Amino acid sequence: METDYRREFSDFEGAAYLNIANQGPLPRVAARAAQAAIDLKRLPHLLPENLYFDLPDAIREKLARLIGGNLEEIAITAGATSGMCAVAAGMEFQPGDEVIVAEGEFPAHFSTWLPYQQAGKVNVRVIAPRGRFIAAADYAEHLTPKTRLVSASLVRFDNGALLDAAQVAKACHAAGAALLLDITQAAGAVPISIRALGADFAVCSGYKWLLGPYGTGFFWIAEEWQERLRLGPVYWMAVDGARNFHTLPLTGLKLSSGARRWDSAETASFTNLAAWDASLEFVLQTGVEAVANHNRALVDEIIERLPRDSCVLASPSEAAGRGAYVCVSARKANGNQELFVKLRGEKIYVSLRENALRISPYLYNTREDVARLIKALTA
Repeated sequence: METDYRREFSDFEGAAYLNIANQGPLPRVAARAAQAAIDLKRLPHLLPENLYFDLPDAIREKLARLIGGNLEEIAITAGATSGMCAVAAGMEFQPGDEVIVAEGEFPAHFSTWLPYQQAGKVNVRVIAPRGRFIAAADYAEHLTPKTRLVSASLVRFDNGALLDAAQVAKACHAAGAALLLDITQAAGAVPISIRALGADFAVCSGYKWLLGPYGTGFFWIAEEWQERLRLGPVYWMAVDGARNFHTLPLTGLKLSSGARRWDSAETASFTNLAAWDASLEFVLQTGVEAVANHNRALVDEIIERLPRDSCVLASPSEAAGRGAYVCVSARKANGNQELFVKLRGEKIYVSLRENALRISPYLYNTREDVARLIKALTA
């Protein structure tokens, strides 16, 4: 019998919530963990000192299992942008060096690099796809001897297209460039082997498919880059010996090894991390493969039943070419805004992104939700 995951989440009050790519809801177990953390702040005499370190390390270990990495390669951040900023600040650019970003990428790819271009430290080259969706070959053909980094998403936020990151990484490394991969719309949604992707850096927000509170995320940095990437100011908990509050090191400071040196300040936000730890445990116990299979069945049904007289597919048609969600667009001009408002009126929640409707189901969604969506799109 198929597991009914709806009981693991709060009642959506009659809404068909097909919008996890925007904001993932906390599972019930995570909400309870968040309340327990708030109680510890309300009664701080009950707060164990080792929680400041044990909880971030528990998160690190779970994330490593989730992406097939090593916990020493993972920094805990407040979101994807934190990791991007660490890479931007730490790379040693030379005059004329360039960073490649594809047009239509998530704004963080531009907001991270454009200030460096304005400061004259690097050139940002925006490339366009030859076809409808950006592909590995598009990046490969634009690499030059001046390219130092490609900044790209594994799954695009605007159309759900899945990038062949391994091919991009291969081309980058052959050209002496690095690959920074945003895996926000993939981690927790589709199975990932971070080493197979070939990236040098990966960033991820934790509040979408990883079901964490807003203000959670991680930065993965390959071991070979951990001594190459320059450090800026470091959170004091990354100092060797910091775990022992009773004898904090005050002289001869030495930084810990590994990616924790890039932890965001105030990493031990146990009110956030306690909930995220519970959510990650839920994802791991459920299995990302189960999430991907469940979503694939619902997305396939959406595509099959899509009213083609009024809507068109705005994502790759082949399942192998997209992530765990699908985007559709109205045929008539300005129709997407009208459909978005109509869906909201009928308590069907999706995102309006780049003039397309992004529909992102999850384990709590059913075929009945799909039927409601298709009926609203058809009427």
